[in-house]
Amino acid sequence: MINKVLHFIKEKQLLEEDKHVLVGVSGGPDSMALLHILHTLKQQLHIKVSAVTIDHQLREEAKCDVQYVKRYCDTLGIPFKAVTVDVKAYKNLHNVSTQVAARNVRYAIYEKTMKEVGAHYVALGHHGDDQIETAIMSLMRSTNLTSFNGIPLKRTFAAGFIIRPLLCVTKDDIERYCKDHHIEPQYDSSNEETTYTRNAIRKYVVPTLKDYNANLHVTVQRLVESLREDELYLFHEAEKIFTSLVSVQKEKRRISFIANELQCIQKPFKRRIFQRIMSELYRTVPKTLTYKHEESFFRLLHSERNGQLHFPSALIVERVYDEIHCYFQTEQTKERKFHETIHDLPANIHLPNGAKLVLDELPKDVLPNKVNHDTFIIQKRQVTFPLHVRTRQSGDRMRYKGLKGTKKIKDILIDEKIPRQERENIYLLTDDEGTILWLIGLRKADSTDTCRTDRYIVCTYKNSN
Repeated sequence: MINKVLHFIKEKQLLEEDKHVLVGVSGGPDSMALLHILHTLKQQLHIKVSAVTIDHQLREEAKCDVQYVKRYCDTLGIPFKAVTVDVKAYKNLHNVSTQVAARNVRYAIYEKTMKEVGAHYVALGHHGDDQIETAIMSLMRSTNLTSFNGIPLKRTFAAGFIIRPLLCVTKDDIERYCKDHHIEPQYDSSNEETTYTRNAIRKYVVPTLKDYNANLHVTVQRLVESLREDELYLFHEAEKIFTSLVSVQKEKRRISFIANELQCIQKPFKRRIFQRIMSELYRTVPKTLTYKHEESFFRLLHSERNGQLHFPSALIVERVYDEIHCYFQTEQTKERKFHETIHDLPANIHLPNGAKLVLDELPKDVLPNKVNHDTFIIQKRQVTFPLHVRTRQSGDRMRYKGLKGTKKIKDILIDEKIPRQERENIYLLTDDEGTILWLIGLRKADSTDTCRTDRYIVCTYKNSN
């Protein structure tokens, strides 16, 4: 295994000669094997090796792990540093998960220790099976190609680099190496808890896949490297387009562009421009921003109608004729406007006036027997998803039963003698083609359809009074 790692280090140009490598060591088999390998190869690679161990104060046995690593380093004459951190305090202060808190604190210690000891690299013990797990988790959670970049083999960090020389070997290789070299690593019992997704994938999924391809770690590593190279090229090309076509007002956190200038761009670049716009606007892109928002963005981009999308954290994406503006809703921009997009049913929409709109999909045989002005039913095949609940916009018109042609919403409200001050609390249900299906509580679009169907959308308006 040591020759495989040496070849991998040279092939991927992970290290330069006459440099100092700081190894992050937990006491487990991965980091202990890495420490032993780099110490063994230090003359051949012309490097200096030292170690750092971090006690996160999350496990009782952590203090024993630190002492174990210290004794091992003393035996081999490896410079060693131990650091104790308060992960729980960091978690509470920043309101993040334990895993995120531990990682942030750990990497801060790596950066600090690199400066203290004059290291050029931090070497970590991630191996090929870790790369497989990461790829599977990306497949489960994301439709974004950048998420498949996996664990980077080498990346810039602080004043140097983080490297992972063991991505070319498997967990079994590491266990055999420890046994062959009489290394008795410490084991973290929490790694066996399958309540964590990664642990379950490690225990049940990866072994099954490796039964079909013993070299799966090699295949995945090559795939990750290829995707990373492709993504880097696409990103740079998309960045050129973004710079030339998109106007950014950083102080106002506002972005604008001409729709038809982006319409003709190839979709791989459009996707990355969308991602670039989102990363420019959000300080941290929210996890609730999904591919459905991306699809809505593209529909608005290619639409010929004015429209407005409401994204997480009060981000508005608005089309005004041929211009698209992205900005955050404030008290000044709000103007009592409301817009919610409904991608899936059932849905509960809480309206600003305190009422609630409940939408569900039901078969024909369970439809309510009595329907009043607060209930609207339409065959699912007659509408285009996603649906939208919003306040009225200038020029809104609708068609309803008994009416020849269409009528302005403004005129309907006047006919119904709705006071001007109450008109902003009137809401519309529309489909994604802009057809007004229901002027809620007042007018319903004609939903007559000769085609027989079993699926209906049932909408119920529940007033707070």
